[in-house]
Amino acid sequence: MDRENLRHISPVPWVLIVLLGILLAGLVLVRLFTPAQSAPEPVPTETVTPTPEPTPDAAETLLADMTLREKLCQLLIVQPQMLTGTKTVTAVDDALIAALDEYPVGGFLLAAGHMKTADQLSALTRDLARAVPGALLAVDEEGGRVGRLMYSVGTTKLQSMYSYKDEGTKTAYKNAWILAQDLKSFGFNTDFAPVADVWTVKGNAAIGDRAYSDDYDEAAELIASAVRGFHDGGALCCLKHFPGHGSTTTDSHEEAAIVQKDLETLRKEDLKPFVSGIEAGADMVMVGHITVPELDDQPASQSKKITTDLLRRELGFEGVIITDGLQMMAAGGISDGEKALRCLNAGADLLLEIADIQGTVEALEQAVKDGALTEARIDESVLRVLHLKMEHGLL
Repeated sequence: MDRENLRHISPVPWVLIVLLGILLAGLVLVRLFTPAQSAPEPVPTETVTPTPEPTPDAAETLLADMTLREKLCQLLIVQPQMLTGTKTVTAVDDALIAALDEYPVGGFLLAAGHMKTADQLSALTRDLARAVPGALLAVDEEGGRVGRLMYSVGTTKLQSMYSYKDEGTKTAYKNAWILAQDLKSFGFNTDFAPVADVWTVKGNAAIGDRAYSDDYDEAAELIASAVRGFHDGGALCCLKHFPGHGSTTTDSHEEAAIVQKDLETLRKEDLKPFVSGIEAGADMVMVGHITVPELDDQPASQSKKITTDLLRRELGFEGVIITDGLQMMAAGGISDGEKALRCLNAGADLLLEIADIQGTVEALEQAVKDGALTEARIDESVLRVLHLKMEHGLL
């Protein structure tokens, strides 16, 4: 083709070829200088972790291995001579060991007759603790006229708690701490104190100056401080005598004790120190053999309306409920076995001062067979007692 013909060829195709070449070259360069991308992270697959088996409750484990008789005995707090049939026990001997093998009670209440000398008392509590691991070793040590250790072996001399009321909460705390320390030094772990009753009937010698105050609100403040003092001093404590013994005119040791108040009045008055003591962490509440006709015709210790409905449910007490001494006249002229059955069905956890241990245990075993008492009800109380002992390092 000559030059003249070349002039007449359209330039467009050549331009397209050049542009295409430039484009291809650019793509090659981009490919060469672009960093290689890493492979995408794998998406983790969700794994299902098996639900761990719950850790067995130590108290429930113990309970599962207990016979019915062992459970019932765990609910008894007795004076040692009730096991041996002797007048007074001042030392652990073979007869007591043999009796405890058959009736492994939950604990012991010691009184002045068990206390001869400091060394003797220390040996007694030590040997009782060895004979019954985890035993509650209890005493009534309130200060003032109810001071078993104070008068027997010469622990710190304290006047009645009522005499300190104007000194306020710090003194209430300090006095309880002293009592707890004295108990601890002689091998005790439990004090049936403080008295949460309010001394409103001045002629009532049963309570009188054992109370912290004659004013409901003041008593509530002092009792809460006392509970903290007992705990810091190293002792379990027990509020008594629910729902309040201070407004009775008689002594429940000797005869029926009546509180003529309705529930609303009790809430505004007698229950206040119990409420504050419970909120402060009291370990136990002792239910008295006090009859409140407006609530029930039975003594409080045998009344489900008072022990369970009022104390356990309305006041929300989750600790251990113990009866007052079951040999007191206000508990009624019935057998120990019948008293025990009524108290357990009312909601009590511990039975204090059963005298006929064999007869009571046999009566309760029969009640379970007859359906008058369920083993489930017994288990509830045993678990509370075992938990209490474990929480305080007794088991």
